[in-house]
Amino acid sequence: MTENISDGEHGAPALKQLRDSARDICDVIPLTAEDHFHATTTTLMVDNALLVDSLITPVQYDRTPAHVARGALDFYQVALCLNGKMRFSSGRRELTLRPGDICLIDMSEPNRTVLTQTGEDRFHLRSLVLPRAVLAPKLAHPDSANATFLAGDSQRGLLLAGQFHMLWESGSCEPSSLPGMIEAIAWVVAETVGPTPDSIGDVERAERHLYLAVIKRHIEANLNSPALTASHLCHRFRISRASLYRLFEADGGLARFIQEQRLNRALRQLVSPSWQGKDLINLAADLQFSSASTFIRAFRRRFGVTPGKIREMAETWRHENGTFFETDNLLHQLTRRRAAQGI
Repeated sequence: MTENISDGEHGAPALKQLRDSARDICDVIPLTAEDHFHATTTTLMVDNALLVDSLITPVQYDRTPAHVARGALDFYQVALCLNGKMRFSSGRRELTLRPGDICLIDMSEPNRTVLTQTGEDRFHLRSLVLPRAVLAPKLAHPDSANATFLAGDSQRGLLLAGQFHMLWESGSCEPSSLPGMIEAIAWVVAETVGPTPDSIGDVERAERHLYLAVIKRHIEANLNSPALTASHLCHRFRISRASLYRLFEADGGLARFIQEQRLNRALRQLVSPSWQGKDLINLAADLQFSSASTFIRAFRRRFGVTPGKIREMAETWRHENGTFFETDNLLHQLTRRRAAQGI
């Protein structure tokens, strides 16, 4: 994964910079005084796709037939509006995107895009650029996909937006998982547009993959919340309880997954400098255990030692090495200990 950030100068220099970079793609027409123009673009290469994050003052992009003829762009753009309003037109197709909405754009066709901001905040767009070779084979009619709209409050809209955010934070993901994430997004987009007749199984697997990834991300971000329940997850992700439970079968069930993530969080907290000298009962309460004794029993079942023993090991390590435990090293030691004990 490679990252590039372009934060142009304000005003006319920023506009010239954008026009120069987009000369062969489209005309750039500012909708504010040139002195007020500003654009910041960050790009991330993720496997064979490009993720683009743009913050910009009101602007119009015109991709004319001359631009199309000048250079082939064999790409689709999956655009997610995060702030402001986006009006897109291509031929007879017109649509308006508001925050959360998503559309598919075929870059091989002429189009016009008008971006306006809300209040003082600049327009914010996040786009995933997919090579035609990745998406077109999944579509029943690849040349008729342009300007496909997906509402932000729809089930698939929420699913894809969540995956966009995960890709943007891909530094926290295993690099080996990124190609699968891109492929899954392509399949879900294909299902929205119209997939080939023989791809139903692929689409279903892709949706399960995305749902599981997005729900796990939500769980890991809300481990301290008492509202982290099956009912809450079903309501947030618009999924049935039976489907939710099926997603977590390979993890031993939803309740077990949540508890294991809370215990993993507890382990990291116990060996971190910020938790030295703090009471276990506070840690147990923060992670929604009913009592310190319940927390200690669950912790020992998972790691083979008590939280107190972990603290003792961490303190010994700090005195001997002058540094705090790295969690990965600690987990390796615990795994070896449990294997030796036959646990």
